[in-house]
Amino acid sequence: MKTCKMWLVVAGMTSLAAVAQAQEVPTLRVGWTIPAEEAKYLMMKRPELFPDLGKTYQIKWTQFQGTSPMVQAMRANVLDCATMAPLSMAQGFIESGLKSYIIAQHAHEEPGYFSPYWAVKADSPIKSAQDLKGKVIGTNAYGSGVYFQMILWLKKNGLDPEKDVKIVETGFPASADAIRSGRVDAGPLVQPFALLAEEKGDVRKLFALSEVQSPTVQIFDACNQSYAEEHPEVVKAYVRDLERAMDYLLKDPKLAVTVASEVTKAPEALLGRYLFTKADFAHPAGMKPDLDAIQKTLDLQHEGGFLSKRVDVKDFVRTDLMAPLP
Repeated sequence: MKTCKMWLVVAGMTSLAAVAQAQEVPTLRVGWTIPAEEAKYLMMKRPELFPDLGKTYQIKWTQFQGTSPMVQAMRANVLDCATMAPLSMAQGFIESGLKSYIIAQHAHEEPGYFSPYWAVKADSPIKSAQDLKGKVIGTNAYGSGVYFQMILWLKKNGLDPEKDVKIVETGFPASADAIRSGRVDAGPLVQPFALLAEEKGDVRKLFALSEVQSPTVQIFDACNQSYAEEHPEVVKAYVRDLERAMDYLLKDPKLAVTVASEVTKAPEALLGRYLFTKADFAHPAGMKPDLDAIQKTLDLQHEGGFLSKRVDVKDFVRTDLMAPLP
């Protein structure tokens, strides 16, 4: 009887110790979205590849529909780190004073790689920006980074986005059908929808966002400055795991296809035709953020009237927390 009681005591102490140990492991609240976050997908789906994950720190993952909602969640102290685009980061700062540190870059456009583009029907008489005057142009969503870059392209080519054209939302998946049906005269294509439309052969490219800026940073990860300054070692562990994940993916693109399929539910056969190839966005080795490209984007958005004041990317940098870490 005494032996039984002793075992119960020991078991209870072991259980309490395990709970205490779990409570001591800090939790990082991270937001993510689709697409182009394969490094995060790998960490979510293959945590065994990351020795520090679950031991040095743990992650609470939360999915969002875009970068703007994640910035709002960080402002509400629901997230510690999240995916951002230059515009969403700057708007969060201007509108609410949210200060974040850029820690790692996921994907960017550069010459030789894919750039989101607007297409028209293959037999459309529209050949130039001026031919769009009086026409209907589709966009994925009002207020998105792609939307604002399109506005910049229109202005660059002498068109008034409010007077010369009509802009409607189509979303990316329905964009090609909207072009084919005539609901829009031009619409935006990203992968894999661009690949599928090109293979069907009934649309052609009119202009790409690379004409506005190249290289262009699409998305990066950033952490709340107040959290990062209080928990720098947690942020460093997270950055190192992001770097490790990207290293795995660059060495084994098939792994990127597999985990992306598990997350997005898209078939591997389709993803494998473009993911981590020249038909995809570029992925920087070491996930080093291109601060010059981010600054140029911020300047263009300020000049275009999308940001009420100029934002300096240097205010969002702490080099000892930014990839690649030593």
